Amino acid sequence: MTTQNLLVELFVEELPPKALNKLGAAFSGVLAEQLKAQGLAAADAAVTAFASPRRLAAHVTGVLAQAPDKAVQQKLMPVAVGLDASGNATPALLKKLQALGADVSDPAAAVAALKRAPDGKAEALFYDSLVKGASLQAGLQKALEEALAKLPIPKVMQYQLETDCGIENFLPGWTSVNFVRPAHSLIALHGSTVVPVKALGLTAGNSTQGHRFEAKVSPVVLPHADQYAEVLKNDGSVIASFAERRAEIVRQLQAAAAKVGNGARPIEDEALLDEVTALVERPNVLTCQFETEFLGVPQECLILTMKANQKYFPLVDASGKLTNRFLVVSNITPDDASFVIGGNERVVRPRLADAKFFFDQDRKKTLESRVEGLSKVVYHNKLGTQGERMARVCAIARAIGQQVGGDALAAQAEQAARLAKTDLLTDMVGEFPELQGIMGGYYARHDGLATEVAEAIEDHYKPRFAGDELPRNLVGLVVALADKLETLVGMFGIGNVPTGDKDPFALRRHALGVIRMLIEKDVALGLPELLALSVPVFGDKITGGAGALIEFIYDRLSGSLREQGFSAQEVDAVMALRPARLGQVSQFLSAVRAFAALPESPALAAANKRIGNILKKAGEVDAHVNPALLQEDAEKGLYAALQKLLPESEALFLAGDYTASLQTLAALRAPVDAFFDDVMVNAEEMDLRLNRQGLLKSLHVAMNRVADLSRLAA
Repeated sequence: MTTQNLLVELFVEELPPKALNKLGAAFSGVLAEQLKAQGLAAADAAVTAFASPRRLAAHVTGVLAQAPDKAVQQKLMPVAVGLDASGNATPALLKKLQALGADVSDPAAAVAALKRAPDGKAEALFYDSLVKGASLQAGLQKALEEALAKLPIPKVMQYQLETDCGIENFLPGWTSVNFVRPAHSLIALHGSTVVPVKALGLTAGNSTQGHRFEAKVSPVVLPHADQYAEVLKNDGSVIASFAERRAEIVRQLQAAAAKVGNGARPIEDEALLDEVTALVERPNVLTCQFETEFLGVPQECLILTMKANQKYFPLVDASGKLTNRFLVVSNITPDDASFVIGGNERVVRPRLADAKFFFDQDRKKTLESRVEGLSKVVYHNKLGTQGERMARVCAIARAIGQQVGGDALAAQAEQAARLAKTDLLTDMVGEFPELQGIMGGYYARHDGLATEVAEAIEDHYKPRFAGDELPRNLVGLVVALADKLETLVGMFGIGNVPTGDKDPFALRRHALGVIRMLIEKDVALGLPELLALSVPVFGDKITGGAGALIEFIYDRLSGSLREQGFSAQEVDAVMALRPARLGQVSQFLSAVRAFAALPESPALAAANKRIGNILKKAGEVDAHVNPALLQEDAEKGLYAALQKLLPESEALFLAGDYTASLQTLAALRAPVDAFFDDVMVNAEEMDLRLNRQGLLKSLHVAMNRVADLSRLAA
């Protein structure tokens, strides 16, 4: 059967820019998936998605005009129901066959054509038929309806479409349509042939509209499905491919920055680049500038207002410092671009002036003078105000600082924690909440605070996301830990725990932040100890939650370690012991991995599991051995081996060489095997039994200091 390539385009009004790429991928993906499911396209058919501000389109290769007929076998009913004792068709069977379109004029022949096959414990009758393949028009109609129904549209709008006649829904001659934006035309081309499918009140044709202002012809007529991108680009002045348009914007941004010179480069922001790609159909990058006086404002403020409000690309120099130049991605290409450039420069000026005004006004008050205002801001109805929260963070930061660095660190950490949230009351953060912490750092430096304290105020939200940098100094680390622990302990203490995909207080992110800081900075405090310092500061505002919280953090850590490439078995072995110092976890995992590679590992892991089961049944066992009660050669041999190897392993463990500590114990395989072959642990004499259990307890303690090795057993 001959095939032709298929092109489907839906032309609409401007689509939501932040969702455009996802809409384009979903539209083409579902459309092609449905065509393949109906046998109209091969499983390996190439699918190309197109998405511009005013259109969604898909190009599918090798599409049939008629799907091949398909042999289908359908289960009818059990033989006992379909045939009587003589083997003749029952009325129920004949009725079923008739409903399927089978010829039942000769019941005997109809029965003979059926197949009998086992179906569970009984035998069933099956009917073979040939189902006619779908025509392209019918199949594409179904595929198009499915593609539109499955578009990831957060919110639809309702609009009226004029009809030829009749009264439907609201007004005479109008029909109501629900879609993300009003649709104006539909294309469905199979090669050069129009497939007359319908959608959203439209009937497919072969014409669309090009660029709103710069199209060379209107409408743009497509002669063939394979010429879609080319004709739309040449006649319609539209780059239909999202990826191609994005790449063109990147190329123009880099070229424009190179013309500015001095190592200038545009700010890297993938989300902004995607959004701008979704706003233009034929990009044209222009270079603009603003007055240098605005460069006195923190560059984070200027960059944010240009990106968030105007969708501009600020230019920074080779050192990363903001320049007074910025790039605009325009949707038009006039012969004289000066009016476009001037218009954008006029638009950005008031935005920058507002930022400068906020910055100047905020510096008239010190951060310390704003502390009292925190008591007027509600944090949570069960946990009090921001002022109360600040006091708790101060107490936790002071306690952690005292443990980690003594009085000096405790004092600086408490000062930074006291002022960390005061920038929430500034005009700049009120306008740009994304700058909280950052502005606090600027205002702290303006107030003459120590560099360590200013940096701690700026960094105390870090890490904000996966891969974000950690606080720069120890004061910042302590305050960031205190801030996140206060959130975690408080929320768990009042029962606000994450459920499923719901985590409104970002507790998973906070937990991962605590984990990263404890591991990467190797903080000399255990997790239980940190929680013990944090819980008391809440007084009677919380009830419990610490146990669930520590399990939550260990669960986050386990997931993170598996994502880093450690096996589930390795992670399980280490995490089973609930290591207090998270900074040691990666070393424990490396030691376990090295131990697991030893030839003695499987036998020792199995023996460790066996020992654990024996001791569990024995109850409380003292790890004490009386050499005088050792009778069998095997138990004497194991005791002697322990006496020799345990001090070596212990010394290596205390020195932090966990890999060598575990590998030393590999020499215990032979004496352990001999012990279980020749010695009855649960001897009838109680003193012998307790002594042997004590020997196993000593062995068990020594083998499981780094990890629960029994978890390595197959």
